[in-house]
Amino acid sequence: QVQMVESGGGLVQAGGSLRLSCAASGRFFAITAMSWYRQTPGKQRELVAGITTDGRTNYKDSVKGRFTISRDNTKHTVFLQMNSLRPEDTAVYYCNADFYNPTTSLYYDYWGQGTQVTVSS
Repeated sequence: QVQMVESGGGLVQAGGSLRLSCAASGRFFAITAMSWYRQTPGKQRELVAGITTDGRTNYKDSVKGRFTISRDNTKHTVFLQMNSLRPEDTAVYYCNADFYNPTTSLYYDYWGQGTQVTVSS
């Protein structure tokens, strides 16, 4: 079984910074893409940033230049550095990782438990 454990959320004033971390543990063969999503009440979960195994990244337009996604493949961990935070960034942030099992040729994904980020104006 795989677990994804997040940390780093909290309350910050507008213009401040937070760094989220998410570590995968358990039994698995390989992690491919890793991503961060966020969700606010009544809205669908949306992709914030993603990163491939070889470090290629993509971002939601509204966070480009402010957020940076990175990963440590040796520790199976993905990070989200969030700078210049705005009140509209307030949400529950979830990490997601795609796993590949070469014995079955199947892909599957797991989610973190979510961490609250609140940005006050």
